[in-house]
Amino acid sequence: MQDDHHDHKLHGHNHKSPSRKIEDIAGKAAERLEEKTLHGHSHAMPHGEGTRPPHEEHMGHGGHGHDHHRMMIEDFKKRFWVSLALSVPVIVLSPMVQHILGYTLDVPYSMYIAFVLSSVIYFYGGWPFLTGLVEEVKKGSPGMMTLIGVAISVAYIYSTAVTFGLEGMDFFWELATLIVVMLLGHWIEMRSVLGASKALELLVSMMPAEAQVIRDGQTYTIKVEELRQGDIILVKPGEKVPADGVVVQGDSYLNESMLTGESKPVQKAKDDQVIGGSINGNGSLQVRVESTGKDSYLNKVITLVQDAQKTKSETQRMADKAAKWLAYLALTAGFATFAAWLIAGAELDFALERMVTVMVISCPHALGLAIPLVVAISTAVSANNGLLIRNRTAFENSRNITTIIFDKTGTLTQGSHEVAQVVVFQQAFNEQELLRLAAGVEQHSEHYISQGILKKTKAEGIAVPASDSFNYLPGKGLEGLVEGRDVKVVGPNYIKEFNVQVPQSQAEEGVETVVYVLVDRQVAGYITLRDQIRPESAGAIRVLKENGIKNLLLTGDNERVAKSVSDKLGMDGYLANVLPHQKQEKVKELQQQGEFVAMTGDGVNDAPALAQADVGIAVGSGTDVAAETADIILVNSNPQDIASLILFGKATYRKMIQNLIWATGYNIVALPLAAGVLYNQGIMVSPAVGAALMSLSTVIVAVNAQLLRRQIK
Repeated sequence: MQDDHHDHKLHGHNHKSPSRKIEDIAGKAAERLEEKTLHGHSHAMPHGEGTRPPHEEHMGHGGHGHDHHRMMIEDFKKRFWVSLALSVPVIVLSPMVQHILGYTLDVPYSMYIAFVLSSVIYFYGGWPFLTGLVEEVKKGSPGMMTLIGVAISVAYIYSTAVTFGLEGMDFFWELATLIVVMLLGHWIEMRSVLGASKALELLVSMMPAEAQVIRDGQTYTIKVEELRQGDIILVKPGEKVPADGVVVQGDSYLNESMLTGESKPVQKAKDDQVIGGSINGNGSLQVRVESTGKDSYLNKVITLVQDAQKTKSETQRMADKAAKWLAYLALTAGFATFAAWLIAGAELDFALERMVTVMVISCPHALGLAIPLVVAISTAVSANNGLLIRNRTAFENSRNITTIIFDKTGTLTQGSHEVAQVVVFQQAFNEQELLRLAAGVEQHSEHYISQGILKKTKAEGIAVPASDSFNYLPGKGLEGLVEGRDVKVVGPNYIKEFNVQVPQSQAEEGVETVVYVLVDRQVAGYITLRDQIRPESAGAIRVLKENGIKNLLLTGDNERVAKSVSDKLGMDGYLANVLPHQKQEKVKELQQQGEFVAMTGDGVNDAPALAQADVGIAVGSGTDVAAETADIILVNSNPQDIASLILFGKATYRKMIQNLIWATGYNIVALPLAAGVLYNQGIMVSPAVGAALMSLSTVIVAVNAQLLRRQIK
C-alpha cells in the first residue's frame, strides 16, 4: 500500500484551491515591462445599504490609486496628436518637401515659423525621449532613449544653427516626423503592453466591494477590506463570496467557473472551503473568514507572479546585454558615418543627416520589448491555464526536458481511494470492527486512504471511537491507542522491515492498495482500496512520447500497483516502494546519467526531489512547501497540464528567439542603407523612414508575441 499515505501527507487539507483566478493575477506581470509599474487600480467602491457595527471606524482605504501606465499612454497619445498637428505646417513649409513635390509656397518668415513650431515639437513631443536620455546616462546604461534623444537633439541643434545663419539646409521636417513616428510607435507599444495587464481589471471586478458580517447576532454591511480572520459572513443567494473561508452553516451550489474553470456548480456544505469571487447559487451560506488581505491565497499568488518577474531568465539577460551593446554600436556607427561622409567630401548637412538616420534606425526599442512582452504574455496565458510560473529560467528550460518523473497519486490517478475489500484474519474481529479500529487511528490524518476508510466507516454507520497517542511512522503508516488497544495501520514497508508474518493477501493484483491492521501487535486483517486512473493521463503520456520525452512513474506504492498504472498508460517505466527521502536520490541518479529531469509532486514529501530536479513542478493546490521548492506550480492535478506546460515552454522560447532575431536582424539591412552605402545607386533612407522602420519592427515584435496566446492547448 504505502503510496504517499504512509509516505505521508499530514500537512493539511488536500482540497482544491481557488487557483484559476490566477489567470487574472498573472496579467499583473505586464506592469514590469519597460520599468513601467502599475501602481494601483482606480475603481469605484460602491456603497450598499446597511449599517456599520457600533463603535467601528473605517479602516480601509477603498483601494484607490492611480494607474500610472494608463496615464503614460494618455500622455503619449496627447503628445502625438499635438506634435502631428504642429508637424503639418512644418512639412508644408519645408523647402525640401516643396522641391520633392514640385510646388512653391512663399510665406514670410517661413524659416522662423518652422523653427518655432519645431521647437515646440522638440521640447514637448520629444520630452519623454530627452528625459529618458538623461536617466540612461545617469545609470551608465545607454539604450533606446539615448539614441532617440541624441538623434533629435543633433537634428534640432543643427537646424537651429542653419536658421540663424549657418550654411546648409535645415531638416526640421525630418525632426518633426521623426518625433511623431516615435511617439506613435511608443503609444502603440504601450497599448500592447497594457493588453497583457487588463486581466487584473477582471480580478477587481470579480471581488465584491462589501460583505455582510454577523456580529453579536446582528448583520452589518462593511467593506471587504475591513473583514478580519474569524469573522462570520453571510452570503445570500446570487451574491459573490467576499473572502476565502469555510462554510459553518448552510448548503448551496457555487459557480466557480471564473476561478477554477469548472463549468458545473460545486456543492458546498458545512466544513467545505469557499473561494472569494465565486458566485453563490440558491442557498444561503454562513462562512468563517480564513484569509484576508496579504494572508489570502490570492495575494500569495500575486507575490509569486511578481517574484517570477523580478528574476530575469538567461534569455532576458541576453536580451539586455544585446540592447546595451546595440546602443554602443549605434552611437559608434552614427559618428563613424558622420566622419566618413565628411572625409569623403560630403556637405555637413548631408553627413549629419546620415548620422541621425543611423542612430534612429539602430534604436534597440524592439529589442527592449522583445523579451519582456513575451514574458508578460506567457505568464498571463500560463496562469490562465493553471500554470503558475515561479522560476522563469526553469520554465524556459522546460524545452530541454528529456525525462519527466510523475508522482502517481493525485496526478496520474484520481487520488480518491474507495475501500474495495475488508479481510479479517482473526475470529475475534469482524469487518465492521476492523474498520472501526482502523478509523480510530485514521481520523487524525488527511490522507486520501485515511479519508477512504473514514468514508466507508461513515457509509456503514459505524461510530468512530476516540483515540490518543497518535504517531506517524514515516513511510510506513500510523499508530495510536484506540480504547486502550495498540492499533497500527501500516503498509508493506512496515511489514517487510519488522518481518511481520501475514497470511497471503487476496487483493486484486496491480489494482488494489493494501493496508494491514495490527491490533496489540497481531495482524487482525487488511483493507484494500482502489484508485482510478485519471481520464486525462493517457493523453498526457501520449503527447510526451510524441515529443520524445521519457516518462517514469515514481511512487511509494507497491510494485503491483505501480506496474498496473504504468502498463495501462504505456509509460516508459516505474519506480515503486520509494520512500520520501529516496525520491531525491532517484532524481540524482537520472541526472548523473545525463538526463534533464522534471519532477512532479505535491510539494510536501516530494519537496527535496522537486528542489533537486532541473525543473520542479508542484501539482495540486500549491502548498507553502511547493511555493518554496517548485519552479512551476500547476493549479490543478490534471496531468494534461504538465504536457501543456512543456510544449508551451518550448513555444515561449521560440517566440523569444524569433523576437530577438527580428529586433536585431533588421539592422543588418537597414544600417548600411541608413549610412548611405547605396547612395550612388539612388537608394537612401531618410530619418523619418528610419523611424518608421524602427517602429515597424517594434510593432511586428509585439504582434509576434501576441501570437503566443495560440500556442497553449
